[in-house]
Amino acid sequence: MAFDWLTNLAIALLFFLHGAKLSREAVVAGVTNWRLHLTVLASTFVLFPVLGLLLKPLLLPLVTPALYVGILFLCTLPSTVQSSIAFTSIARGNVPAAVCSASASSLIGIVVTPLLTGLVVQAHGQSGMSWHSVGDIVLQLFVPFVAGQIAQRWIGGWVQRHRPLIGFVDQGSILLVVYTAFSAAVLQGLWKQLPLPVLGGLLIVNAVLLATALLTTRYGSRALGFDREDEITIVFCGSKKSLASGVPMANVLFPAHMLGMIVLPIMLFHQMQLMTCAVLARRYAQRKEANKRRMSTEVSAVE
Repeated sequence: MAFDWLTNLAIALLFFLHGAKLSREAVVAGVTNWRLHLTVLASTFVLFPVLGLLLKPLLLPLVTPALYVGILFLCTLPSTVQSSIAFTSIARGNVPAAVCSASASSLIGIVVTPLLTGLVVQAHGQSGMSWHSVGDIVLQLFVPFVAGQIAQRWIGGWVQRHRPLIGFVDQGSILLVVYTAFSAAVLQGLWKQLPLPVLGGLLIVNAVLLATALLTTRYGSRALGFDREDEITIVFCGSKKSLASGVPMANVLFPAHMLGMIVLPIMLFHQMQLMTCAVLARRYAQRKEANKRRMSTEVSAVE
């Protein structure tokens, strides 16, 4: 009980600090690029859930039914904020638009993710999630977030100056929730329910989802006429899922005996997206530098 109380407090603090960190000025500055933002949101909250349901015949034989619910929950999560912006910057993309899209996704996800989760889990024929929990999201996540936004006027500067400390609180909160979830799951016999072939199947499922999202956002943005900088932003904001939001939400939405299976797909996907996007961001940056050198050489030759 003490760990449950501490976990709830840590989750509330996490979203309070997210509210205090989120710059309203940055959101307003990037909001004019509405086509880009709608594309990112469509990828995050439409493409992923549709993939999770349509790929069911392929995914379900590879994992257990409980893990598949975790995959469906993963598909409804908002995009990351920090890493989406960081990879967009490394790849020389549209950073202001990335700040706006990632921040909007995180905020919208507080409301949309629980609703989408209820719909896709119900469509799968599962009842592991309680609709009463959707209201709990508002109390435990949205209210602290709004409180952080209100307090930003007084503590926003302090939060920006102490980013390492805030990052420690972020990671500590996530670790605490993960520890609580997996402790309960281990007591329930998690590893007996998760043989190596199933774990391998989960890695394949995550790889299929990530690869499909990356390819769809890349070529879809080109088909929609976005320039290269906007394409980079759409790829890195529209293909990622937030561990920082997902773990606390899972703790509120699902019963304790399911948490281990729900959280595991998110944790593996998080590591996979970081490694893949790091390589992809470097390639984007190298291509841009190569194009600059080629153009410089052509100009010199003409002169």
